[in-house]
Amino acid sequence: MSEIQIYGQFPLKGEISIQGAKNAVLPMMAAALLHRGVTVLMNVPVIRDVSCMADILEYLGCRLERQGGCLAIDASHIENTAVPDHFVSAMRSSIVVLGALLGRMGEGSGCYPGGCLIGARPIDLHIKVLEGLGAEIREEEGHLFVCRGSEGIRGAELHLPYPSVGATEQAILASVLSRDVTVVHGAAREPEIVQLCDFLNNMGAVICGMGTEHLMIQGVDGLHDSSFRVEGDRIVAGTYAAAAAAVGGDVLMKGIKPSFLHEPLRLLERAGARIRTEENAGRIQVSMDRIPCCLDICTGPYPEFPTDLQSPFMALLAAAQGISHIEERVFEERFATAEALCAMGARIRISGRRAEVEGVRPLRGASVKAADLRGGAALVAAGLAACGETRISRCGYIERGYEDICRDLSALGAQIRWIKEDGT
Repeated sequence: MSEIQIYGQFPLKGEISIQGAKNAVLPMMAAALLHRGVTVLMNVPVIRDVSCMADILEYLGCRLERQGGCLAIDASHIENTAVPDHFVSAMRSSIVVLGALLGRMGEGSGCYPGGCLIGARPIDLHIKVLEGLGAEIREEEGHLFVCRGSEGIRGAELHLPYPSVGATEQAILASVLSRDVTVVHGAAREPEIVQLCDFLNNMGAVICGMGTEHLMIQGVDGLHDSSFRVEGDRIVAGTYAAAAAAVGGDVLMKGIKPSFLHEPLRLLERAGARIRTEENAGRIQVSMDRIPCCLDICTGPYPEFPTDLQSPFMALLAAAQGISHIEERVFEERFATAEALCAMGARIRISGRRAEVEGVRPLRGASVKAADLRGGAALVAAGLAACGETRISRCGYIERGYEDICRDLSALGAQIRWIKEDGT
């Protein structure tokens, strides 16, 4: 297994372009199944989760061609509707493929999804929306079998008790080619949902209400060839902003809309960072020349603080001044990274869904293991702020969502590199 090696306490300075958004491009790739033709996506990140979704699409019968950040998907011929277990168990977001297969082919199947172990993450809301649209669902030995009911996929009023991103995506993909109108009440409002709707409208779908709690989807007979550019990844940008605040420096991030990160940027300012933004140009500048102050953070659905940035901000607060508090209201096991941070000298006390973080400056380098995708990135941020050498193993998690975290941070002056199995 490869490791990431970091020599900390080198301020980050310079500018960097932010990769395309993982959580936007994956449902878009699934949505390409709805069109009997070619869909082109631009600014696609080179990450493991995208490769996994590409493998799923190719297994189903799509032809894919990639050149740099441009991905062409030809879904003219779909040959399979059952997604193999090893793909689904590797990546939770693959479950939205069921909604796309249902809309296009009238059926689909796969095992229960996997991904990072950050909590129960039940899929009952996914089943609820599909059944609400007229699908028949059968569960057998850990597998879901979905097919059209006797009346086909029909328009419906769906009420989500929680603004689940995945369930909202499932409802959208399953209803785009349905009859009549579907309204999703209590829909997720994340920027990735807005992008998915913009992407589908660009293909000929009719969706309105994006960015609100109420989405309306007017079913259409078919979609057309299209091309679409994916926006920058707000979680990657937020990770690098937290790292810059933890170790200090002056970083300009390009290709990311500041409005996507309103709450994290507000909290960084409270911690002592200077933030400059240009919405139209897609630029965020983060400057920090003091020890970060303590914060109180509570995660929640957008526009609240994103759970995916909880771990990187915990790393920031571990190196801050004073006592901070974090309440995790989305995934109950998001605090798995606390143990590794404590091995680096952090003082973190966990009680249920709450964490108390007493800042220690400086943290100390140590050999630690990534527990999940965002937790692994958090350890990188902590290593940058620590004195001495930090080695992070189980880095495959990080590669699921970050193109090359070492390349990006090295460009900003960090002393960081991958160490392969042969020691190079």
